[in-house]
Amino acid sequence: MYQTITSSQEAIALEHEYGAFNYHPLPVVLSKGQGIYLWDVEGKRYFDFLSAYSAVNQGHCHPRIINALIEQAQRLTLTSRAFYNDVLGRYEQFMCEYFGYDRVLPMNTGVEGGETAVKLCRKWGYEVKGIPTNQAKIIFVERNFWGRTLGAISSSTDSSSKRNFGPFMPGYEVIPYNDLNALAKALEDKNVAGFMLEPIQGEAGVVVPDEGYLSKAYQLCKENNVLFIADEVQTGIARTGKLLACDYESVKPDILVLGKALSGGVMPVSAVLASNEIMLTLRPGEHGSTFGGNPLACEVAMAALNVVKDEKLAENSAYLGQIFRARMSRIIEKTDMVVLVRGRGLLNAIVINDLPTSHTAWNLCVKLKDYGLLAKPTHGNIIRFAPPLVMNEDELHECCDIIEKSILEMEK
Repeated sequence: MYQTITSSQEAIALEHEYGAFNYHPLPVVLSKGQGIYLWDVEGKRYFDFLSAYSAVNQGHCHPRIINALIEQAQRLTLTSRAFYNDVLGRYEQFMCEYFGYDRVLPMNTGVEGGETAVKLCRKWGYEVKGIPTNQAKIIFVERNFWGRTLGAISSSTDSSSKRNFGPFMPGYEVIPYNDLNALAKALEDKNVAGFMLEPIQGEAGVVVPDEGYLSKAYQLCKENNVLFIADEVQTGIARTGKLLACDYESVKPDILVLGKALSGGVMPVSAVLASNEIMLTLRPGEHGSTFGGNPLACEVAMAALNVVKDEKLAENSAYLGQIFRARMSRIIEKTDMVVLVRGRGLLNAIVINDLPTSHTAWNLCVKLKDYGLLAKPTHGNIIRFAPPLVMNEDELHECCDIIEKSILEMEK
């Protein structure tokens, strides 16, 4: 029987009793969201500075997205791809025109998008590039993160993701991030089919590569007949101040992976976009998903992307991001606790002057929570800040005041 939750303590106790311990959340239990705000079960309001890892770029429960969900849910939610439906074709056309590709393959989660990209790249490698059977290689970079399936963790350099989950996927090679010499060396192998990376590493702590790295890496791939695969699940859809983070260097990936904000956080929706040459190597029965391309997801995604364009969220992200980094830089001048701020648009992070094994960043996030702002550490001493892109300048300054107050109080 459904149990009404009346307190944070009760909700946390239920999760501890019945759930797997695969996350370590901050001690806050959320029950409502609207725009840039979240409320806990006791009714306290918070600024959301994580946006569900950038899935809620359009803000919580955006009315246009929710209305699209409701209207389609009352007509048809799922047919599977065993049949055609009257929404998928419109969605596919919309996506291809929106992002400038020939074809799209709809999936559900970001990690499914990554898995799809790897499969598609291998297929192209065998059928177009002519790599010998079962010899195709995909190049990844250190500190990458695109999920926790066996395929994804096989490319990980995070020991906590891999411990006691082997054996791992063959055909992967991992090189340093932001290292063109290492990439050039790896591409000497004629069996390399693709190079997959995040244009800005999110989970690693918002690590931004040197200017020119993406465009030069793309050129190296072209020179060696290798596909450039951009994992823009977190960085895409206006988060970094442009529609795609790759747009900063005018790079059009051969395979583009999208997810998270593709639905505005309303439901799992992901997509892989590519040219005819790449996508048409797939044939019926070789890849698919029961829920991929369902009518509900398609309508939600179109509404979510229209919100991004109509409300100029990329432009707002770029503008507010500059203000945020300037405010954080001024805080650094007042404290020894924070040593660095980095990011683009409204995907930013501060680095705490402490060891990754310390609890300083966690304790700071708890203090931020107490003052009404929610953020989460990554890799021990880094805090990622990624509010919904519908935030305005006054709200951003209010949040920066909270961050400054919390840091200075902790230092005392």
